[in-house]
Amino acid sequence: MTTPEPHDPAAHEAKTLWHGRFASGPADELLAYTVSLPFDRLLYRDDIVGSRAHVQGLARAGILTHHERDAVLAALDVVHAELDDESFVFAPSDEDIHTAIERRVTEIAGPAGAKLHTGRSRNDQVALDIRLTLRDYSHTLQAYIVELIKVICRKAAENTTAVMPGYTHLQRAQPITFGHALMAYASMLLRDLQRFEDATARMDAQCP
Repeated sequence: MTTPEPHDPAAHEAKTLWHGRFASGPADELLAYTVSLPFDRLLYRDDIVGSRAHVQGLARAGILTHHERDAVLAALDVVHAELDDESFVFAPSDEDIHTAIERRVTEIAGPAGAKLHTGRSRNDQVALDIRLTLRDYSHTLQAYIVELIKVICRKAAENTTAVMPGYTHLQRAQPITFGHALMAYASMLLRDLQRFEDATARMDAQCP
C-alpha cells in the first residue's frame, strides 16, 4: 500500500471531505497535522466489517436497492482484497482509512458507493472500528494467557516436592513448594483473564 506524503503538491488538487465552501485547498501544514492514515489504516478489516453491516441496513431501510446493495458489497470485497495484498493505492485526499475505503468503493460501484456514508458519521465508524479491533486483540490476548496458565500449571505439577521459603512483606515466612509459588502466578493471570473477559463483554454489550 502506498500512502501519499502530507506535503505532496497533488494534495491541493483534490478536495477533502470537509472542504466545504473554501475556495482553495488546505495548507500542507494542516494536512500533515490531521493525517491519521499511518495509524488507522490498521483498522481496515473492521471498518469493512462495519460497512458491510451498514450496507445491509441501508438496503432494509430502502435507501439502497438490492442491486445497489450487491454492487457495494462486491466493491467492499475488492477493496478488502486490495488492502490485504497491499495493492491498494491511497489518494492524496484520503484523510483516513474510512474516507479511503469509501472513495475506492465509489470508484468501483459508481453512484451506489456514494450512498455508503448515508446515516452515519466518521465518529460512528471510529467508535465501531476501535471497539471491534480491541475485542479481537482481547480475544487473542486471552488465548495467550490461557496457554501460559496451562504451562505454569504443568510446571507446578512437576514441582510438588521442591521446597522453598515463602515470603511475606519481603521477609521469609512459612516453607512452601516451588509448585505453590508457581500457582500464585497462575492465580494472578486468572484474575487478569477475568478482567479481559469483563472488558470484552462491555465491548459486545453496545453497538456504537
